[in-house]
Amino acid sequence: MTKLFKRSLVWFRRDLRSYDHAALYHALKQSEQCYCCFIFDHSILLSLPSDDKRVQFIYQSIVELRQALREMGGELIVRYGDPLNEIPSLCQELEIDAVFTNKDYEPNAKLRDEVVKARLAREHRQFSSYKDQVIFEEDEVLSLSNKAFSVFTPYKNAWLKKLASETEGGPDFYFKPYPITRYQASLASFEDRELPSLNSMGFDELDEDDPSQLKLKGGMSAASDLIEDFQNRIDRYADTRDFPSIKGPSYLSVHLRFGTISIRYLVSLAVRQTRIAAQNLGASVWLSELVWRDFYFMILHHHPHVVERAFKPEYDTIQWEQGPAAEALFQAWCEARTGYPLVDAAMLQLNQTGYMHNRLRMVVASFLIKDLGIDWRWGERYFALKLNDFDLAANNGGWQWAASSGCDAQPYFRIFNPITQSEKFDSEGKFIRRYLPQLAQLNAKHIHAPWTAPPLALAAANLTLGRNYPLPIVQHDLARQKTLQRYSVVKKVSSE
Repeated sequence: MTKLFKRSLVWFRRDLRSYDHAALYHALKQSEQCYCCFIFDHSILLSLPSDDKRVQFIYQSIVELRQALREMGGELIVRYGDPLNEIPSLCQELEIDAVFTNKDYEPNAKLRDEVVKARLAREHRQFSSYKDQVIFEEDEVLSLSNKAFSVFTPYKNAWLKKLASETEGGPDFYFKPYPITRYQASLASFEDRELPSLNSMGFDELDEDDPSQLKLKGGMSAASDLIEDFQNRIDRYADTRDFPSIKGPSYLSVHLRFGTISIRYLVSLAVRQTRIAAQNLGASVWLSELVWRDFYFMILHHHPHVVERAFKPEYDTIQWEQGPAAEALFQAWCEARTGYPLVDAAMLQLNQTGYMHNRLRMVVASFLIKDLGIDWRWGERYFALKLNDFDLAANNGGWQWAASSGCDAQPYFRIFNPITQSEKFDSEGKFIRRYLPQLAQLNAKHIHAPWTAPPLALAAANLTLGRNYPLPIVQHDLARQKTLQRYSVVKKVSSE
């Protein structure tokens, strides 16, 4: 069969796997020779700290992907620089006819791709991008009036209906894997230079003798291990996902973020589990979480202003705390010095590991916004800096949900009580004790609010509030009343 292109280049980005890969599949199928590349984008990396765990995760994933492509007869060409220059340069060096890549939906990434596409067009080279990191993108799931959804449940119902539709291409059409191995003979080998080291790019080298550096392991094999483990407990997901001291989540979010696992595979797994056991609530709830992911990508596409402003304009009239006092409160939140154990333990988990349990993300976000009166954008930026699985669409959606300013967000008068959240989701204080050992000797009654413990209990626990654990920086009940007043402007603007 005659191929459309003599030589093509697959540009890997947030899709670091060698299987079920849309761009790789289309490139192999249409090209006589297919080269593969990854660019460490220095415009992004220059703003990151030297110990950023995400860069180490990507590096591990790149090493494994390179080896996988080599075993298939290909190679992964790796460069450090500006993709705006590196991609056209590689195309000239390799005499490339077409570049294939998977879509990235973030505004800056879309702009980057438009610039690359235009530069390639001037050299008569084609640029093609494909849907790969979501099941349904942009305008694929619309309301009956042909408009984008802004409420999750009707979107989810329409999403599931479309997923089950057989009119498009047979059953399970939307999550069928791309058959890479069928066309892998088109992979081109290439004698490339050694990988740029982490140190040469300004990052700490991985120390395999340090077990703390191996907790977050990149690559397809690590994702596969997590999937295998999660399949054995997916039926309990609905019952365990909200409790941070229990092994409830899938822990796959960072692998989804960087594409070391296929979203199509995860959806097929969830669907299979619900088919095997119709009452498998765990698989059904987990599938809903994957739908939320698509939902936020869709919102970002239709409402790109959410990157800077509230989804609901009236929420931008809220007057947040400002000045040195606000900065001090924010730093206390960042540094786990709020005096509320569950909030502090959650922030320590984030600061130490780059991971935070999903229930705790809601708790700490609500505390920052509605207890401390801090602009949600401050917290969003901090999470963007710290989270291993940071994804603009989901992070923005989550923070605007907590601030009540987003689509289908919690009502503004819903304000999480950090103490009752702690009592409900960490009733025995196991999670708190893990990250706050100075509170370990408090009993299950007092560990959620140490300032309520009698002096003798504090003495028995070797705890001096204000010295080895802070007093609360705010009183929740008073903060709640202040928040209701702060948000009253929203009600006023909405009625005008």
